[in-house]
Amino acid sequence: MRPTKRASGFTLIELMIVVAIIAILAAIAIPAYQDYTVRAQVSEGISLSTGAKTAIWDFFADNGRLPRSNTSAGLFSSTSIAGTYVSEVAIVDTGVIKVSFDTEKANTHVRQTTIQLSPVTTQGSIVWVCRSDDMPDRYLPTVCRKTTAN
Repeated sequence: MRPTKRASGFTLIELMIVVAIIAILAAIAIPAYQDYTVRAQVSEGISLSTGAKTAIWDFFADNGRLPRSNTSAGLFSSTSIAGTYVSEVAIVDTGVIKVSFDTEKANTHVRQTTIQLSPVTTQGSIVWVCRSDDMPDRYLPTVCRKTTAN
């Protein structure tokens, strides 16, 4: 009787299937990760705007009107409120906060774009409305995205 030889390892077709599965997963995961990193950069701008929101609320509570600039709100100059991806946080035109993304480290999809946070005053409170005219919706925080009516 002849001894049987045991097969060991993987066949070529099995290895090709594994490589194809990895390629498909990478094709899905890499763009999703890139979008995630851009959204993380945009979130820096929202985070940096919180100081301006607080200053605007204090100014509004004391004066009954909205400030027109960083100086009138008691903030530093707009370019001194900056981060890795955010070039400036400026108060413009009756309390609107303009967050600009124009640094070399900012992703090209959001570089030279802005987010505007507009205050809507009600009795005793301020509600912030977020929008951007030049940043793609998929990079904006959910509350800033345009909604489509059905």
